[in-house]
Amino acid sequence: MGVLQEAGNILVLNAGSSSLKFKLFSLAPNLVASVGGMIDRIGDTHNSNLVAKGDGQKWTEKVPINDHVSAMECILSFLRDKESSSIHKEVQAVGHRFVHGLDMHQAALLDDAAVSKLQQAATLAPLHNPPGLQGLTAATKVFKDVPQVGVFDTAFHQTMPAKAYMYGLPYDYYTQHQIRRYGFHGTSHKYLVQTAAGMLGKSVQQTNAITCHLGNGSSIAAVQNGVSVDTSMGLTPLEGLVMGTRSGDMDPAVPLHLMSSLGLSAKEMDAILNKKSGLLGVCGHSDLRAVVEHKAAGDERAALALDMFVYRVRKYIGAYSAALSGRVDALVFSAGIGENSSAVRALVCEDMQAMGIAIDDGKNKATVGGVQGDISAPDSHIRVLVVPTDEELSIAQQTLDVVSRMKEAAGAA
Repeated sequence: MGVLQEAGNILVLNAGSSSLKFKLFSLAPNLVASVGGMIDRIGDTHNSNLVAKGDGQKWTEKVPINDHVSAMECILSFLRDKESSSIHKEVQAVGHRFVHGLDMHQAALLDDAAVSKLQQAATLAPLHNPPGLQGLTAATKVFKDVPQVGVFDTAFHQTMPAKAYMYGLPYDYYTQHQIRRYGFHGTSHKYLVQTAAGMLGKSVQQTNAITCHLGNGSSIAAVQNGVSVDTSMGLTPLEGLVMGTRSGDMDPAVPLHLMSSLGLSAKEMDAILNKKSGLLGVCGHSDLRAVVEHKAAGDERAALALDMFVYRVRKYIGAYSAALSGRVDALVFSAGIGENSSAVRALVCEDMQAMGIAIDDGKNKATVGGVQGDISAPDSHIRVLVVPTDEELSIAQQTLDVVSRMKEAAGAA
C-alpha cells in the first residue's frame, strides 16, 4: 500500500444507504477543497443523479447507478473529466466517515482489524455503518493500493472518563456487550475546539470549551484541555437534547410503559423514539425554522417545542460548566441551527450573565449564513463563538495525519 507524496489529493467520502457524498482536497500548500458533490438514489437507475460544485461552477448529471461501486466509478469518471485525466494516480488517500467506531480513539488505517470493529459496531449504527462499509469496498476497488482511512464520529469522545461513559447497569453488560456511552458528532466537535482555540489565541491543549453542534441532530460536548470529557449523546444518537425527530433524554420506563400498554414491538418503539418524537412529536414540525415561524403565528405547541429545545440546551451548558469546574474559555455554536439561528442563540444565552455568558445583540444578528465570529458582549467572561463546522475538512485533516504517520513509520523502518 502506497504512502503519501508531497503533491496530490485526498478524497473524502461519506456513504449513505442510497447516497455517496464526496469532496476532493488538494494537498499543497494546504488542504483546500476543489470540488465536491454527491450521487443520490443509488439503486434507482431511472432517477439516480450526480450533483457537484466547485470553482464557481455547478453540475447536475442524470446517471444510472446500480450500487456503491458504480457510484464510485461514476465519481472517478467525473473527476477525470473535470479535474485531471490522471486523478486516479493523484489521489494519495481516501478518508471515510463512519458514525460508530466502538472504542477506536482516533482515525485509523482501515485494515482487517479496523474493518472487523466497524462490522461489530453495525449493530449499534445499522443505518450508517453498513453503507460506510459499502463505500469502503467501492473505493478499494476503484483506487487500488491507495490508503483507506476511517474517521469515526465516536473517536473524539473516547477520552471521556469511565464516570462519564458508564451507565448504571449491571457491569457485565459493559464487558460482554459494550453497553456504554460513546457520543457522536465527534468529527465536528473536534473541528470546533481546534477552530475556537485559534480564535482565542490559545493552544488546543490549553482550551476548555462547551461545543454545541445544533442541527436536526444535536449534541453538546464538554472539552477540557482540548479533549472531550463528556457529551450529550450516548450508546446511540438518541440520548441527550430534544432533536428534530429524536426524543432525547427521558425516563427509560416511558418506552417500557408504552410498549406494555399499547402492545408496541421493540421495532415500533424504536421508530417512535427516533423518527416520530422530538420537535416533530411535540408540534408536528421537525425543522426548527418551521417551529419558530409557527410560534410567531401563535401556535402554542410550537412555542412549547421551542422552549423545550432551548431549555435542554441551557441545562446541558450548566451541567458541562460544572463538569469543567467552572473554567470555561468559550461557548461555541455550530451546525444548521447553531450557525444560522441568531434567535435561538439569543434564547440560549438569555439571562446567563451570572454564569459569565453574555452576547452582543448586533454581533449575534450579523453572524449568520456561514459567517464565523465572536458574538460576546464586552462584559462576557466566557467568549461566545459561532463556528461553521466543516466535517469534510476535519476528515481530510485526520486522514492526512494517518498517512503522514505511515510515511514516517516507513522512513524509520
